[in-house]
Amino acid sequence: MSGTNGTHSGGPDPCVMVLFGASGDLTHRKLIPALFEASRRGWLPERFALVGVSRTAMTDDEFRERVWPTEKGKRIDAKEWGEFAQRLHYFAGDAGDPAMYAALDTHLGGIGVKSGVSAPGCSPNILFYLSVAPELYEPIIGCIGESGLVTEGRRWCSINPGAAPWQRIIVEKPFGSDLASAESLNRALGRVFEEDAIYRIDHYLGKELVQDILVLRFANSIFEPVWNRGHIDHVQVTAAETLGVGTRAGFYDHAGALRDMVQSHLMQVASLVAIEPPSEYNAAAIMRERIKLFSSAVPIPRERAPEWAALGRYGAGPDGPAYVNEKGVDPARGTETFAAMRVEFQNWRWSGVPFYLRSGKRLAAKVTEVVIQFNRPPTNIFRRLGPGAEPEDGNRLVIHVAPGEGLSLMVYGKVPGQEMRIAHTELELDYTERFGGEALEAYGPLLVDAMRGDRTLYKHRDEVEGSWRICQPLLESRRLHGAIEEYAPGSWGPRGADELLSRDGRKWHNPGGQPDGAGA
Repeated sequence: MSGTNGTHSGGPDPCVMVLFGASGDLTHRKLIPALFEASRRGWLPERFALVGVSRTAMTDDEFRERVWPTEKGKRIDAKEWGEFAQRLHYFAGDAGDPAMYAALDTHLGGIGVKSGVSAPGCSPNILFYLSVAPELYEPIIGCIGESGLVTEGRRWCSINPGAAPWQRIIVEKPFGSDLASAESLNRALGRVFEEDAIYRIDHYLGKELVQDILVLRFANSIFEPVWNRGHIDHVQVTAAETLGVGTRAGFYDHAGALRDMVQSHLMQVASLVAIEPPSEYNAAAIMRERIKLFSSAVPIPRERAPEWAALGRYGAGPDGPAYVNEKGVDPARGTETFAAMRVEFQNWRWSGVPFYLRSGKRLAAKVTEVVIQFNRPPTNIFRRLGPGAEPEDGNRLVIHVAPGEGLSLMVYGKVPGQEMRIAHTELELDYTERFGGEALEAYGPLLVDAMRGDRTLYKHRDEVEGSWRICQPLLESRRLHGAIEEYAPGSWGPRGADELLSRDGRKWHNPGGQPDGAGA
């Protein structure tokens, strides 16, 4: 049973997971492999079943064959897969049709009994997952509510709510396409589910090094005293990809880098860097601090949006066409494939410290990292000793989220020899080498958390609306979108992104020692 703080006190509850969009790409590429890995590690409840729902007509065996995952280019061992696959079932139907749900309810009851999740005549715990197109979210949520499958209100009014079956829902990003649509989605969810039964999933929050940000800050007394405006000059959060849009152009052309990455993933990562210490490690305490942080963001004037952000679009290169010539792209839509923005939080800890967020496709390297740039020493006692005796910059802490999970701290030291020469070096921590194990697909632990009733790594409705509120002026700015620059594939993005920092006397940290971004 989960506590009032939203953090579960035990293991995952027996449940039936209802996966809408079971024939989709996310199910095959991410969700089923994540569940299989969780089962392999013993994380799933012993009594668990999945019912995939989609309009495509399939038998259970055909569904199992379709989602059979691969490992290192080969299918998972048939015996190992076969044991897990018996937990997978399929139900053909249109999730947007209210008439389907009576039959689905009956089917779930049968699966619940067959898998041992529930007794005959009783409803099982149900975990809904929306892996469908965003425009289908609200119609499906409405159908779930009308069907009577959700009994959450009656559960809390019962004598023993812990003994009554629960219903929870996981909603896949995007949570709206702007502030108004996010508010509408939250209202639709709130009409059917209690807030603590809603799990807005952001797989970035499941990455090991993203979770480690809080451990780094609050389990090490050497960092927190200097984690503020008195010692930190600025913060950078980068998520760069070397590939273009590929086969996702149909979705991406309606989203763009600002909506797809910056407003969601990067804003969440930045929040973990910036929040105040929560009272304890649980969902309610952490969510409260993230909500407070987003509410302290300095509003961006829409008419001055180009001073706070830069957008770009990749041009043609040896490895592929320009974005505007990709199949499925409408050039008239003016979608950006690169976005950088500046955010400031007007609170006691961070006032005056800019946070720079950037993400883009067809860039120089595939990397996700957080850079904490510390101030330079207030005075240089070596300044009269000649060239080479002055630190180039302040210390820098880099959190390598992916690939190559780890930390690096740039420090200065004396170069051996007669002269006083100062040079910097990196103190490195490789997480895999030090702690062992392997990087896991982030979806697995998050799905198990939902079965446990733990929302610590999920988003509250006020967080979602708060991050949209920060980015909304950029979405509405005609000046900003009218100034999209083309950049060369393999560069670090458009010149405007460099100018965003250079106006403040700063520059991007570009991994690998490559030059700053250069537009085409």
